[in-house]
Amino acid sequence: MPNTVMDEWSDMVFLKPNGASFSATEYPKLAKVWTGLVIPDMRGEFLRIWDDGRGVDAGRNLLSAQGDAIRNITASMGANGRFLDSLSATFSGAWAQTTRQSGNNGGTATVTYTGFDFDASRVVPTASENRPRNIALNFLVRAK
Repeated sequence: MPNTVMDEWSDMVFLKPNGASFSATEYPKLAKVWTGLVIPDMRGEFLRIWDDGRGVDAGRNLLSAQGDAIRNITASMGANGRFLDSLSATFSGAWAQTTRQSGNNGGTATVTYTGFDFDASRVVPTASENRPRNIALNFLVRAK
């Protein structure tokens, strides 16, 4: 803790953000910030400095939690004719089989164009950025 390393901070109290409750009588100013008298549990979380109107992480509130996400990855593959129609395949996860188009091949036969689609958002959270789950936190510098 900083108060055990720097003599000028020896009279200050520092608390770990580990979900512990505290007394409003003992820490009245802290109770004004965290009115529920519980310090947020930030163990094992990545901290993200609060956007505060910059627009990089818009719409977040101070101390709000945010889940992990990746940017979406998509792809597709297709083939003409009956090649894929006769497949006996099971698709799961991010893969899906789709019908691209049905039509006539110029004769009497109907031709279906089938394809495969890949969309990561079917199985993982996606966003406009890659990020670990995190807590929005406002870092402050104490000046004397």
